[in-house]
Amino acid sequence: MDVLWATLLLLGLGLLCGLLLSLASRLWGVKKNELEEALREALPGVNCGVCGYAGCDAYAAALAKREAPVGRCTPGGQETLDKTAALLGVTGALVEQVAVVRCGGCDEKATKKLDFVGTPSCKAAMLLFGGDKGCAYGCLGYGDCVAGCDYHAIALENGVAKVDPTLCRGCGLCAATCPKDIIVLAKPQKAAVLCHSPQAAKAQRAVCTAGCIACGKCQKVCPTAAIAVQNNLAVVNDALCDGCGACAAACPAKCITLF
Repeated sequence: MDVLWATLLLLGLGLLCGLLLSLASRLWGVKKNELEEALREALPGVNCGVCGYAGCDAYAAALAKREAPVGRCTPGGQETLDKTAALLGVTGALVEQVAVVRCGGCDEKATKKLDFVGTPSCKAAMLLFGGDKGCAYGCLGYGDCVAGCDYHAIALENGVAKVDPTLCRGCGLCAATCPKDIIVLAKPQKAAVLCHSPQAAKAQRAVCTAGCIACGKCQKVCPTAAIAVQNNLAVVNDALCDGCGACAAACPAKCITLF
């Protein structure tokens, strides 16, 4: 009987605690925001931060409070834009962008200052005198960005990373993995300079024949003044570029391309 009474007492205490917890949850629990939850479900869950918020949860919360515009989720594309806009009863335009690797220094065009033997990783190679490439600003070509891309939009070609803009979703995860900071997000159908080196022409050509030589020919032929030479490097203003390709055609180093 003692065992029976003890068992019943424990069951009673458990039931009482459960009822008290349930009551406390109803009285003081955080109320669910159904709109915020629906918006969160509409987002892809990449948590890349390209929208300008810490992740999908934070962006959904901002959308629900009408503190952020729809269309900032580049990885979600048009589908996510349509879903979030419908939930909020608004319209918006998708902010399109793709990753660009600002380097054209493939194995045939870029020199190497040492032989790297170790873990095939850009971050690992970077620890050894900044990597094995002669150009301190060039792609190391060990594929950290490839491993970081969930959409298989980036691959190594002849020792340098290349982005397929038709597969890229603009999440920026590849850029976050690059120790050289040579991957950026830019608007599609624009000109891109595949070089990130501020070195003078002579020093640049000594380590890579694919680099910008800051000759200024691209700047002279651009009809919209969208490209200019700054610190020995041609720089494109996406907002002004119309993708005509005049700069790419005029570039003697062939380091400007349309993507």
